[in-house]
Amino acid sequence: MNELVPRTDDVIQSAFVLAGNRHSQTLSAAEVSEVLRSDELGWVHLRAQHPDTPAWIVENLSYLDPTIIDALVAEETRPRVTRVGDGLIVILRGINTIEGQDPEDMVSVRLWIDPYRIVSLARRKVRAIEEIATELDHGRGPCDCAEFLVTLVERLTQRIERHWNGIDDLADDLEEAVLDEAGPEVRATLVDLRRQAIILRRYLQPQRDALRALQTGQPAWLESDDQRHLAEELDALERVVEDADAMRERMALVRDELNGQASERLNRNMYLLSILSAVFLPLGFLTGLFGINVAGLPGTGEPLAFWFFVGALVIVAALQLAVLRRMRWI
Repeated sequence: MNELVPRTDDVIQSAFVLAGNRHSQTLSAAEVSEVLRSDELGWVHLRAQHPDTPAWIVENLSYLDPTIIDALVAEETRPRVTRVGDGLIVILRGINTIEGQDPEDMVSVRLWIDPYRIVSLARRKVRAIEEIATELDHGRGPCDCAEFLVTLVERLTQRIERHWNGIDDLADDLEEAVLDEAGPEVRATLVDLRRQAIILRRYLQPQRDALRALQTGQPAWLESDDQRHLAEELDALERVVEDADAMRERMALVRDELNGQASERLNRNMYLLSILSAVFLPLGFLTGLFGINVAGLPGTGEPLAFWFFVGALVIVAALQLAVLRRMRWI
């Protein structure tokens, strides 16, 4: 029985030559394997969710270290940077730009990158990867592996920053709304912002550590200019992680303010009920006493007795209010 051959046109999403006279030339499925084996720098982006992708990698990249292949086909990933020889295993995450999905449900992109080949995989659409492919389609884009890595990190970090700025603006609006004693919908927004901050920090902290790893023990092809650009992106990511930590504290203060306002409203209402109870308790006693159906009640034969009784109740209520006011209860 013949083995099933992977359909490379489905496995490969995009493939280009990045260096030399053929820069930005699109590679056919048949050319990809040959270019990746040669000294001509090529890039291929694979659909990690395709069932034939692991078989394609094993078949066409078997000359790579098994550690590299394992990292590319692993089911679960965590942002990291690992140097293997003159290349890097790079696993990063970016904001999810797929319509209808949560942006903080970040998408993962895995790369093997060395001076002669770049292999990337993603299970979902990564807008930064698509932008690089579009630029190469138009004859622009990175010309070497270092520029590719810097461009990818820059695009991923920029989207993270933009998304975080939106969250930060929402947090400012929320704090202002709480000060204005907004409605109960504020609490739902508070919970959502705290959830987003927690999720983003969980993903971005290891990504920050991965970018830090790029600052030490870099391969020779990462020159000083590239390192400086990566340091700028690391600094931007550091700020987002620090802001995410601060966001949790800010939202905790907002929650305390909301709880304080709710407690204040409850105490105010309970106080009002207590005052009303204090006023109507003796009035209720008197009306109950004069409402008993037994002989001997005064005024039963007097036509104006009801109005005298009502007047007495008004006087009693006025005296109570005067006493409560003198005692500064109201």
